[in-house]
Amino acid sequence: MKMLALYTLPDDPVAFLAHYKAVHLPLVRKIPGLISANVTHVTRTLIGQDGNFLLAEMTFSDGEALKKALRSPENAAVGADAMGFAGKIITVMTGEVLDI
Repeated sequence: MKMLALYTLPDDPVAFLAHYKAVHLPLVRKIPGLISANVTHVTRTLIGQDGNFLLAEMTFSDGEALKKALRSPENAAVGADAMGFAGKIITVMTGEVLDI
């Protein structure tokens, strides 16, 4: 299972990245059950709506691990931080990885 966070272009990309790296990612890494976290800096949109900046992908072993993570105090801290520095530019989704 994955949790995805899509950020659109912030007003100040340099300040955003500084906070993201120094504060937000260390909080994310404390989420229980997190197997991996990857962040992609979007450099170009080929098809679809332009203006995306970062895509964060967090992997969990299964749906139950993700549910536990979402209910954790560590995830609450991540959410509070995200709303503080990126509340208007973030979309968070969950999804199941398909074996296709």
